[in-house]
Amino acid sequence: MALHDKYGRAITDLRISITDRCNYKCVYCRTGNEGALYGDLPFRDYLRMARVLAGMGITKVRLTGGEPLLRNGVVEFVRELAKLRPQGLKPSPSVRGNGAAKTTSLQSALLETDVEPLDIALTTNGHLLADLAQPLKDAGLTRVTVSMDAVDPDRFARITRVPNGYDHVLAGIRAARRAGLWPLKVNCVLMRGFNEDQIIPFGMFAREEGVTVRFIEFMPLEEGRTWAPSTVVTLDEILARMAEYRPLVEIPHARSETARRYRFEDGIGELGIIAPVSHPFCGHCSRIRITSDGKIRTCLFSVWDHDLHAQMRRGASDEELAEFIRGVVEKKEERHHIGEPDFVPASRTMVHIGG
Repeated sequence: MALHDKYGRAITDLRISITDRCNYKCVYCRTGNEGALYGDLPFRDYLRMARVLAGMGITKVRLTGGEPLLRNGVVEFVRELAKLRPQGLKPSPSVRGNGAAKTTSLQSALLETDVEPLDIALTTNGHLLADLAQPLKDAGLTRVTVSMDAVDPDRFARITRVPNGYDHVLAGIRAARRAGLWPLKVNCVLMRGFNEDQIIPFGMFAREEGVTVRFIEFMPLEEGRTWAPSTVVTLDEILARMAEYRPLVEIPHARSETARRYRFEDGIGELGIIAPVSHPFCGHCSRIRITSDGKIRTCLFSVWDHDLHAQMRRGASDEELAEFIRGVVEKKEERHHIGEPDFVPASRTMVHIGG
């Protein structure tokens, strides 16, 4: 039942946006004027989608937003996700669509107790993480990624347009580390003119805080549509800047990993660089996404959505949902076209897709 697209890529990673609301207004993402556009679904609907996809070979689920920690009930949702197993589904009550309840063999398949549980991760801006890190870990969250685009409080406020947010995020990172949410990653989107001078300070931060810092090239997914090639701080530039501080050694990584990984030569501190603009990795992509309103996106830069939740509302069985998903995955794009003359911006911006 494993999912593959027409290019032979195995689809094992699912990202579920559980809200497109966010309490930050980062300059590379938000215009600062718009909030949620699409809204949220009940957690039971996301859980059903995840359950069907786990039965199709998904092994990793990452919760995103917007800001996922804004949703009440997120801890309990993680607890329910943690009961799922790849290639096998937990028995559950009948699931109702708009029509009569449908109980299917896929839905009622026995939980495979000898299969490892899903790898459940979460991406957050960290503002609310300090109080939730331990409950999330106890519920079954495996690891967490915190978005943090400067290690200078004033620069952080300029980028996020949230005063005094830096201390909340730092407290959240430290709480996640204490809770054992590991590996703990800190993502920094670099944007020329805003934070490219934070590269070396983030190298110091990785060593001092014991976290993996990952730099991300700025992509054309912002609400203001201001992206230009000149705003991108590339992988090669990041490496050159960091070499001024300390030598790096590249670490081997899995083909489907988005980040190229490095450690400092003395073994203290790890960095990653996600370079979809200058060094695309589409050929090994293993991801699909579900938006907060229940639509499948096969690529960050898709120009269309596929309405999975509409199938549920019509009363589709789990087998019918699986067949729909399989047809969508078959159409997954070969690659993005950033920087090419025929590039068309994604139909949604990042906050409304799910990071």
